[in-house]
Amino acid sequence: MRLLQLLVLYTALTLGANTALADMSTLEPLRTGDMKKLIPAAAPAPVPDTAFTTNDGDSTSLAAFRGKYVLLNFWATWCAPCRKEMPMLSALQTEFGDDDFTVLTIATGRDDAAKINRFFESMSITNLPRHRDPNQSLARKMGVFGLPVVVLIDPLGNEIARLTGPADWSSPESRALIAALLGRN
Repeated sequence: MRLLQLLVLYTALTLGANTALADMSTLEPLRTGDMKKLIPAAAPAPVPDTAFTTNDGDSTSLAAFRGKYVLLNFWATWCAPCRKEMPMLSALQTEFGDDDFTVLTIATGRDDAAKINRFFESMSITNLPRHRDPNQSLARKMGVFGLPVVVLIDPLGNEIARLTGPADWSSPESRALIAALLGRN
């Protein structure tokens, strides 16, 4: 049965990928396992241009990431599922991160830079950003009311899908979905 699922996934990759801007409906066959929780947006909607804080204390916004697909992860150090996901998200960044794709992590709430740095160091994660949304301004504008939440953003700066709650980002389904989104089959 597992072999049949993978065959369906890779067939969908071959037939459904759009290298310009992937239509989330073409990725529907890949929404299996935890990726069933990834809900495509009814229509792509621009993400807010609300500022958040970089690890070195500067201010930036999601507009700085236009031109690439972004897997935006809202998380916190106190969130057990967030802690479990972080190494998997790091692995996604290692595998897919380039000029076309990035994993963007934003800690929401009161976690300060020192606490976030200790968390990343304890997990030996060096390839993910340590951004913060201390007042939860961006999280509120994006309708994030629990953690973890992942929002997929297209290169034009539009939200195209959202997954609320924990997910296995190391699964073949998640990797196949990201590969298809990027047209890498």
